[in-house]
Amino acid sequence: MFDRYEAGEQAVLVHIDFPDENSKEDLHELQLLVSSAGVNAIDLVTGSRATPSARYFVGSGKAEEIAQAVKANDADVVIFNHALSPSQERNLESVCKCRVLDRTGLILDIFAQRARTHEGKLQVELAQLRHISTRLIRGWTHLERQKGGIGLRGPGETQLETDRRLLRARITHILQRLKKVQKQREQSRRARNRAEMPTLSLVGYTNAGKSTLFNTITSAGVYAADQLFATLDPTLRKIQLQDVGPAILADTVGFIRHLPHDLVAAFKATLQETQQAELLLHVVDYADEQRLDNIDQVNIVLDEIDAGEVPQLMICNKIDQLDNIQPHIDRDEEGRPVRVWVSAQKGLGIELLFQAISESIGRNMVQYSLRIPPKEGKLRGALYRMQCISDESYAEDGDWLVDVRMPAKDWYQLEKHLASDLATYVINKH
Repeated sequence: MFDRYEAGEQAVLVHIDFPDENSKEDLHELQLLVSSAGVNAIDLVTGSRATPSARYFVGSGKAEEIAQAVKANDADVVIFNHALSPSQERNLESVCKCRVLDRTGLILDIFAQRARTHEGKLQVELAQLRHISTRLIRGWTHLERQKGGIGLRGPGETQLETDRRLLRARITHILQRLKKVQKQREQSRRARNRAEMPTLSLVGYTNAGKSTLFNTITSAGVYAADQLFATLDPTLRKIQLQDVGPAILADTVGFIRHLPHDLVAAFKATLQETQQAELLLHVVDYADEQRLDNIDQVNIVLDEIDAGEVPQLMICNKIDQLDNIQPHIDRDEEGRPVRVWVSAQKGLGIELLFQAISESIGRNMVQYSLRIPPKEGKLRGALYRMQCISDESYAEDGDWLVDVRMPAKDWYQLEKHLASDLATYVINKH
């Protein structure tokens, strides 16, 4: 039932150009996907149409051309750089006499190869089951004769009905297990919220360098490779930020144009780290000629998962591949960081990145000079524990003179916790 090609098979690729922007796909990206799947592309069939054909997606003449390419190259599979309907797949298979895979099936197969954790494997299986459920007729066409009548009535269901029932049961089972994972994530998130640790989420187009940057920042040893979807399973690490303190950094799955909806739905638990983040670090491969289009595609997916309103800091990565670009921070009219230029591979600009992150999530900082009398030892101890003291000295009368810098919310909480008016000790506000 779970028919899939084996890595290393010979494939004929099919790419069709459409005038409609929403139907356009990138040929170079198809070649990267095929390479990431471990498939050997031996021929490429291209063409152009105004709209897809209902029967073959391509015209009948182009379908014959694809079949000839399969026969001439002894290919095992045909891979379309487009989404095909189940009927189009079946019709093409009958013409080509081999397995036909669409873009969604190819991405699902790469995900199946990459998933490492229990949660990741469950999410991929859920997406595969949802995709396959519309294509179950394949392999059971002989059962179409079972239409009832004399001699054909039976006590049980057809094989196709059995498969559909088993699929529904398996999908329900996986959803229940993923719901438990989601609850565990929510508990962890609540614990982080209680500890007031902000969450940062790395997002970006696939192969933009997120995992390399993640490893550079955290020394986490996450698998990173120059291929699409090298990272599937989310990884969380604690980092230390100046003026902010500890924060959680999450590495997430890369996005891609026309990301299959089954995948978006299946990876909902993972993508919640992105939805709940205080700041998104949008990593962009600035050496890629299609970077502007990739940025748009990432923002489209962020809107799909209800994370479009989360503040972003753009990280312009791979500057080592650009001419005359040095690490620096771009700021808006109000002086807030909007872009940081770095090279994760070479470790360039990482200090500037930390500075920009601290400024972005630590903007609500307060800075005071305090004069604290000796009797307020409790307040003094609290300030030491919060590690917010930038300078200290003693007055002649024994009062403690101290400069503090901390998040505004910490100042208000300190006031609430000590049940005293801290403003009476403030001698200067910076």
